[in-house]
Amino acid sequence: MENMIAVARVGRLFGDISSGGVSVTLYTTFPEDFNPLEEPLFVEIDSLAVPLYCEHFERRGVAGANVRFADFDTKRRAEELVGKELFIAEEEDVDDDEFYMEDLIGFAVEVGKMRGVVTDYYDSDMNPLFGIDFGGGERLIPAAEEFIVRIDFERRKIKMMLPEGLLEI
Repeated sequence: MENMIAVARVGRLFGDISSGGVSVTLYTTFPEDFNPLEEPLFVEIDSLAVPLYCEHFERRGVAGANVRFADFDTKRRAEELVGKELFIAEEEDVDDDEFYMEDLIGFAVEVGKMRGVVTDYYDSDMNPLFGIDFGGGERLIPAAEEFIVRIDFERRKIKMMLPEGLLEI
């Protein structure tokens, strides 16, 4: 199951058999801050990730829990889960694409055949600007997404495509 992390295995039925409670073994990958009463666990059924919503989740020591899932509230339904692994959705690194424009100061800039360096960033709600030195002093270029073709953070390089005439004096 893509983008899923195995975090537990359903061991056996537990408690009042008619309620569908199960005993679960938690793996070391089960996050301490994960709250199964707020976020679903998943089980693979017929090659599909099926969400399981907990009605009851009680930890038993470090590696165990007693659980009751909504929609698996009978002995027969709970037996379907015995032996199956439980998963959580892997957190996506949302922050990877986020950065501050000030972080680009010092990056090499390529605009066509011209090469320069970002020397400053001037923040303004109306018209944020990069200060870029192409060798003849700082030039102010709009810090607009539509002018940035690519940012290579590893190599600290920015490729820009600017409207014709913007760099002409």
